[in-house]
Amino acid sequence: MPTNKPTNQQTAKKKPQVTASPERRRELLDTAAEVFAAQGYNATTVRKIADAAGMLAGSLYYHFDSKESMLDEILSAFLNELWQGYDTVLAAGLGPRETIEALVTESFREIDQHRAAVAIYQKEARTLSAQPRFHYLSDSQQKFEKAWLGTLERGVAAKVFRADLDIRLTYRFVRDTVWVAASWYRPGGQHSPEEIARQYLSMVLDGIALRT
Repeated sequence: MPTNKPTNQQTAKKKPQVTASPERRRELLDTAAEVFAAQGYNATTVRKIADAAGMLAGSLYYHFDSKESMLDEILSAFLNELWQGYDTVLAAGLGPRETIEALVTESFREIDQHRAAVAIYQKEARTLSAQPRFHYLSDSQQKFEKAWLGTLERGVAAKVFRADLDIRLTYRFVRDTVWVAASWYRPGGQHSPEEIARQYLSMVLDGIALRT
């Protein structure tokens, strides 16, 4: 007859949940982001992240249940902040040129704040977006494309931008040349994100040839 004796799985003690301070959690996620950016998501293990953070791999599991959870938090935090800035720009009622200028400036500010997350996004978004947990990456990309294409189209219609522009090609050029900066930009360098944006916009909107 049944004895109702607990199984080993039922009696096993769970690891205690440790709530890290917001500062410590941020530090761990920043470390994980740097490792993901340098080595790639698939090649990164929890042990590698723990080593970089100066702790045991088992200790890291007290704070995060998987490397997937860490990556999810890194990318979602970056995109949430990016869209707070973008939505503010898009709701400001600026002209097309001013909107492009503000979006580019906001983009470089995000690279300054989330350089590693941007690098991860650039490398991994296409693959990750196929997973249900990261489907928001695809949604964000579609929203991003709509915002930029819409602004460029508005500029052409208003005769602020050239009528012969290939809108989609222009969008891809601006998108890629802005975000590739994450591969070389380092916070605290010689130029602020606002100065880099100003120089970039000068080249894109006004060209580099000497006017005669």
